[in-house]
Amino acid sequence: MSSLAQYLRDLDRIHGVSGDEERVAAYMKEQIGPDVDEHFADPLGNHYFVKKGTSPDFKLMLSAHMDEIGFVVSHIDQKGFVYFLPVGYHDSRMVMNQVLTIQTQTGQVKGITGGKPAHVVTPEEAKMAISLENLHLDLGTSSRNETLALGVQIGDYITFDRAGQFLNGTKVFSGKAVDNRSGCAVLIEVMKRLSQMTIAPTVYGVASVQEEVGLRGAGPAAFAIQPDIGLAIDVIFAGGTPGMDERITPIELGRGPAIKMYDWTPSNGHGNNVPKKLTRRLIQTAEKHEISYQREVVLNGGTDAWAISLTGRGALTGCISLPSRYIHSATGIVHMDDLEQAVELIVAFIQEIQEKWL
Repeated sequence: MSSLAQYLRDLDRIHGVSGDEERVAAYMKEQIGPDVDEHFADPLGNHYFVKKGTSPDFKLMLSAHMDEIGFVVSHIDQKGFVYFLPVGYHDSRMVMNQVLTIQTQTGQVKGITGGKPAHVVTPEEAKMAISLENLHLDLGTSSRNETLALGVQIGDYITFDRAGQFLNGTKVFSGKAVDNRSGCAVLIEVMKRLSQMTIAPTVYGVASVQEEVGLRGAGPAAFAIQPDIGLAIDVIFAGGTPGMDERITPIELGRGPAIKMYDWTPSNGHGNNVPKKLTRRLIQTAEKHEISYQREVVLNGGTDAWAISLTGRGALTGCISLPSRYIHSATGIVHMDDLEQAVELIVAFIQEIQEKWL
């Protein structure tokens, strides 16, 4: 197994919902810390890994968010059932009949999401997607006191409980948190390779927090760094599967990372229209080094890049996207070739920047 694949498998095992990323951060520090010139964290929980360049005033920021989507305990009823609210965006259809893990102060507690069985669902109910508010978590307890005795409290975070795996001996990995532990794995490998090189820009590899609940970590990180160039590393929903319209989701698994050209979320105005001078440079680098890549133009694909680009004086910011099927579910999928090509593209891009060209 390659080091990149091992990082992904290790990271996917870790439970780290938005606001509870400490365990992920500890792994990132363990892997990258010894190889960089400087490491520090901020009060919000972002971790910074710094590789110094020959031009200290030329700063480049890489950002991969550590958090995964999940839930938070909101109520425990008298029969011991646990109710929860979403942390990040969920399709409620993906949550029914799942094993979930509650992270308590004393350890992990497992439960099953339940709802009405098919035998008693009305025809009208059968046509409707069950809402998260109508789901409960069954811990096998029979009273509120029994649930409390397990250490479960209001405010405890909940994650999907599913072991990641490579499917049938392929390079395709499925896991509960490929969004965005795949980006974190790429960041680790990039920083390790850069540590052996002489480069012009000083590179800040940021393991950011709370992306899934509003891109909250990357903005303060960019404010602290004031980068000249920013690159987010995140997943993008991939098509190529039954029912997916290639006009809307043309990105496919195994064809290389996607260079983000444009994204916009109409509901809130978030997005990243990447300046042509950056996408042009990334494409030139990919083609020069014969690195496979795709062009990404999407709606509803916001990443840390949006927050970085608008911070302080603004930064020239783009995103290297990792194609992923079934995102925001317990069974997201990525292809290791896409991750490896992303590492190669980012490293080559940084190697070739010898001076500010803004």
